[in-house]
Amino acid sequence: MLIDVHAHLDNFKFKDDLGIVIDRAKKAGVKAIITNGTNPETNRLSLKIAEKYDIVKASLGIYPLYAINLNLREAAYPMEKMKPIDVDNELRFIESKKHEIIAIGEVGLDYSIKGKEKEQKETFNKIIELAEKIKKPVIVHSRKAESDVIGVLESSSCKKVILHCFCGKQSIVKKAAGLGYYFSIPANIVRAQNFQLLVKEVDINQLFCETDAPFLTPSPYRGKVCEPKYTRVTAEFLAELRGEKLEKSPCATLGVAQGL
Repeated sequence: MLIDVHAHLDNFKFKDDLGIVIDRAKKAGVKAIITNGTNPETNRLSLKIAEKYDIVKASLGIYPLYAINLNLREAAYPMEKMKPIDVDNELRFIESKKHEIIAIGEVGLDYSIKGKEKEQKETFNKIIELAEKIKKPVIVHSRKAESDVIGVLESSSCKKVILHCFCGKQSIVKKAAGLGYYFSIPANIVRAQNFQLLVKEVDINQLFCETDAPFLTPSPYRGKVCEPKYTRVTAEFLAELRGEKLEKSPCATLGVAQGL
């Protein structure tokens, strides 16, 4: 049962053919896709998409750089500048939809722009408190902030944590794994050595597959828009790295096994 635990189906690249994209995912064996919101607009779009498509589940969040209202054109992956977010108001909205969502995400810390680390941590702590209150997993972004992300999480009682696209050092990976956190591996693992090393280090029962669609396309499909069907590429490569067959690898059934 292939699960894409991190995608962005609200992205404009899927605007005209989302139904076709989801059909292709189904044909590839994908049984569930978690689409992650990042701001008020995409959170509401994620809910609508999940309501429309049977295999899509919604996760609502506030992307860390959106939360502090930075100019995202300066970020590692520039995004459209938007109206300032009232974080507390959006967290109340997320809480009001607790029965309609499967997780809280995409949330976390992003230090690709310096100078707002304190504010980011304050927002992240608020989000974690909400996750604990409504008993939902958190799907966590940690660009150039892996150590601080683990530090904030460790100081909380939050246990259902999925570290999306985690690029921390081996020592931090070991610490996070020891705390019982999970890791979602993107389809570009086929060319990214850091993810290949991570999956050999972490227990198979702590690994999920993701695409981060429409980003991070796997080789040999570079140049094409990434989409949830590539979850199969991730799962097959994970199984190969571990000397297993896909149909016998726990990578294919983790979404159900972990209660998501």
